Amino acid sequence: MRHRKKFNHLGRKSAHRKAMLANMACSLIEHKRINTTVAKAKALRVFIEPLITKSKADTTHNRRVVFSYLRNKYAVTELFKQISVKIGDRPGGYVRIIKLGNRQGDNAPMAMVELVDYNELYNPKGKKAKKTTRRGRRKKSTDVEIETASKEVSDVSTEEKSEE
Repeated sequence: MRHRKKFNHLGRKSAHRKAMLANMACSLIEHKRINTTVAKAKALRVFIEPLITKSKADTTHNRRVVFSYLRNKYAVTELFKQISVKIGDRPGGYVRIIKLGNRQGDNAPMAMVELVDYNELYNPKGKKAKKTTRRGRRKKSTDVEIETASKEVSDVSTEEKSEE
């Protein structure tokens, strides 16, 4: 019976699947964006998000746990030094999956997997700056000039009357 065995086996034995997900996770950490099939992308998200959460607390134990999954010390170092700093305040959802269409050869559905905070198109540098909206109309520069000119004319006319 397959009760409670819910994750996608991806048509591979467990050792092959774990090695493939570890390699894909290392590539994602190194390049910040990879292209793969939709099924592998969803499996990768389930695999890597707990590792990124563990990287927020930089302890020796967490480094060893993450290394047991990734088996690449350069990827572990980059995850703990650079990526965890950038995503430190994010409560979850570190990976974005964008569907790209079907692959030319076998028509497999493809997707791009990327780390959310590394995309400048969706997250501009000044992400805290909100768009300012005005409810009232702004005076045109000609209206302002006309008002100041009319005030000057009225001031001059009042001075002339006071002199007489």
